[in-house]
Amino acid sequence: MSLRTRLLILVIAAMLVPAGLVGLRFMQNRSSDINAALTNLAAAADEIASDLDEKIQGTTQLHYGLARARDLDTRDKAACSAFLSEVREEYPQFTGILTIDPDGSLFCDSLRTNRSLDLRDRAYFKQALVSRGVVLEPVFGRLTGMSVLQIAYPVRTDAGALKLILLASFNLRKFAEFHHKRLLAEKDVLLVDGKGTVLVAPSGAGWSVPVGGSIAGSELFRFAAAPDREPFHEVTDGAGRTHVWSVAARSPATRDAGLYILVGRSKDGLVAAANRRLYEDLAILTVASLLLLAAVWILATVSVGRQVGRLATMAKKLGRGDLSARIPPPHPGGELGGLMTLLNDTAVSLQQQRAAIADLNQKLSQSQKMEAMGQLTGGVAHDFNNLLTVILGNSEHLADQLAGNKELRRIAGDIATAAERGSDLTRSLLAFARKQPLRPRDIDIAGKLLEMQPLLRRSLGEHVECSFALDADLWMTSVDPGQLATALLNLVLNARDALPDGGKLTVEARNISLGESDLDVNGEPRPGDYVMVAVTDTGTGMSAEVASRAFEPFFTTKEVGKGTGLGLSMVYGFVRQSGGLVQMQSEPGHGSAVRLFFPRLATPPAEAALLAEHIAAPDGSETILVVEDDDMVRAYVENELKALGYRVIARSNGPAALDLLRQRGDIHLLFTDVVMPGGMFGPELARQATALRPGLKVLFTSGYTQDPVKTPDGVGDARILRKPFRRKDLAAMLRAALSTPSR
Repeated sequence: MSLRTRLLILVIAAMLVPAGLVGLRFMQNRSSDINAALTNLAAAADEIASDLDEKIQGTTQLHYGLARARDLDTRDKAACSAFLSEVREEYPQFTGILTIDPDGSLFCDSLRTNRSLDLRDRAYFKQALVSRGVVLEPVFGRLTGMSVLQIAYPVRTDAGALKLILLASFNLRKFAEFHHKRLLAEKDVLLVDGKGTVLVAPSGAGWSVPVGGSIAGSELFRFAAAPDREPFHEVTDGAGRTHVWSVAARSPATRDAGLYILVGRSKDGLVAAANRRLYEDLAILTVASLLLLAAVWILATVSVGRQVGRLATMAKKLGRGDLSARIPPPHPGGELGGLMTLLNDTAVSLQQQRAAIADLNQKLSQSQKMEAMGQLTGGVAHDFNNLLTVILGNSEHLADQLAGNKELRRIAGDIATAAERGSDLTRSLLAFARKQPLRPRDIDIAGKLLEMQPLLRRSLGEHVECSFALDADLWMTSVDPGQLATALLNLVLNARDALPDGGKLTVEARNISLGESDLDVNGEPRPGDYVMVAVTDTGTGMSAEVASRAFEPFFTTKEVGKGTGLGLSMVYGFVRQSGGLVQMQSEPGHGSAVRLFFPRLATPPAEAALLAEHIAAPDGSETILVVEDDDMVRAYVENELKALGYRVIARSNGPAALDLLRQRGDIHLLFTDVVMPGGMFGPELARQATALRPGLKVLFTSGYTQDPVKTPDGVGDARILRKPFRRKDLAAMLRAALSTPSR
């Protein structure tokens, strides 16, 4: 897709919102126009009703005048008819004016028909007999057959006796035609009496009920006769045409006469004007949009196309790897010129980065070699410790057997010394590989911090003010003291680097309880009771992006050669291995705070066990199950235990040991290696074994563990004997484990 097309799409997208707003406004205007048309429809109906009321009032006044005319006070029928004929010529809205005798017979009329009519059955006559005012009734005239509104007035003597009834027949058809023309023939006028008889029908083609017909059972009549009707109502005829009707508010006169005045209009005609305005507005908007799009297209072609071509050529060269490509001047002003400059600068930067990447690849290759070496040394150290266990144990055995030969005894001692030095070497290898096992102890962290004060102050230098805030009665925790010291030293040194011009550093320790809302640096909640150790500085601080990566291995903001990026990651790993969590707060220019949380001990710490070499280790007679995957180590341990008087059963893996435990019942202690092949390590074996034998004692042994040995639930106070070990260490640890009371 070309840039011009994209630009047009962008312009169209940008126009959608204002176009939508304009369209919404148009629709609102259309709705307003329709509402105005409906309001006008109701107003027209009310206006017709008001005009009819005026006509009735005018007729009433005419009746009052005629009742006092001497020309009517006669029994000369011809003279009376001639007089009424002259009056009717002055009032053409009446189809006829006549007088009725009290017995209901026609006396004279303006049409001079000289007919004899009995009008006693007319409702207006019956009402006029008992009324003193004007009486109304919409009917079809007997003399003319036309729909009229009969306006009857009883003329009485001074004594109240009925002399005659004066009747004027108001022409409803002409009245409706007049208003139909006044409404410009846009609306239909319908007059219906109280029984649903059509007095005046609309002249439009959509009306099917003739004059004199009935709509009494129709939806339209029910709407007109409803006492609490809606202002408007839509009616659809059989041909599918829809009309909107409104009924005039009934005045006392029309209500008494039982006359309904309805004004209607086809729905299509009602919305036609509003739709016409909407279409006109949309046409204007469309033309304006097309003109704008044409202008944008021309602008994109003339002003943007050529410059974009230069940018595309440059991008293709860069895509092919030609980092020496440049866009030559002159560069246009505005964003395109800025983009050309940026692209040239990017090419320069890429050339520099290519050289930097080559250097980085070399360093990465070296780092990968070191990581591979670390993995290798960890594995070598494990196997080497197994070998040293056999060498050290057998050298001790030889020394005992050669007690009478000083020279050979000395040689056996040299072998043992060399084995111990090999053990020191494996510890160094494990430290290099960062796989040394933790040695947690139940300690008071406050005491450890007090011991470290001189070291930490010397590490900071005199330009940094250092203070300690240690709460009294801190809870006891189980932590490796050496690793704790290393972690604190790492944090203090990081803080020192963040305070090149001096500042203040605070080391704090206090008890704290965390809830579900307290999260570690990974966003995980770890509620519980902890001892918090915090290192807070007033240094340069870190941005949010840097702080989020601070605990990643090899991530550092220091210059090359001044940091490995492992300090904080080692701190994090140590705290998490200890069952705790880490939090960090930092803000540029406001310093940093790193908080370490160590779990509170659930039970008071037991008294520290004496060192193996200080414990008397008498021989035993219990049955011990030895689980060791290394054949040489297993054979050595089996021989040593038998020499100490124990009954020994040996197995090479966890499943075999569990099968034995399910069969025999005289096993007192499980002596198992921690790391074994076959998918079941020592801790899992101990968990399942103690589930089978609740009173079974457990002693672990290990050349190294990448993670600390965590005692499984139900195992109790399991101990660990580090490889390589001497016979006296083995004997002492066995007696200590066997002497532990069962839980």
